[in-house]
Amino acid sequence: MSQEIIKKIENKYSKSKVAAFKVGDTVEVETIIREGDKQRIQKFKGLVISIKGSGTRKMFTVRKISYGIGVEKKFPVHSTNVAKITVLKSGNVSRSKLYYLRDRVGKMAMKVRQGAPVVVEEHTEEAMPENIEVELTPEVSAENAEVVAEVAPEAAVETPAETTEEGK
Repeated sequence: MSQEIIKKIENKYSKSKVAAFKVGDTVEVETIIREGDKQRIQKFKGLVISIKGSGTRKMFTVRKISYGIGVEKKFPVHSTNVAKITVLKSGNVSRSKLYYLRDRVGKMAMKVRQGAPVVVEEHTEEAMPENIEVELTPEVSAENAEVVAEVAPEAAVETPAETTEEGK
């Protein structure tokens, strides 16, 4: 019961459109700075090294190198002071927190493997086909073995010709 009340209150203050980013992405965060009666937008460009929390309490940490010194800032995702979050480059990392980058120096301090941009498509129930049949075969044909090896080089794929040569 209390969780439902908290969710109703959080939904009132959460933003409807938030940029889809993940740890390892290079982002540019535009924050609104209020000085007296004036407002201005300040940009902070860096690498997302962590994302914590959920709902309106979701926070992310962005790290950049400024004049040879590492600078980190934490931003709330649903804050009214965060005007815009733009994903500049997508990164491919296998960890949820990139705190190990704090120990690095120079160019390696911000180096993350380049990832493919992820396109999220919205599907409605009418657009989805009803009967989808997928046929899975345990064996990989000799023609598809090269394609599978290119897509997933870590997976060991043996072609039927290799298995017969090793069996002799």
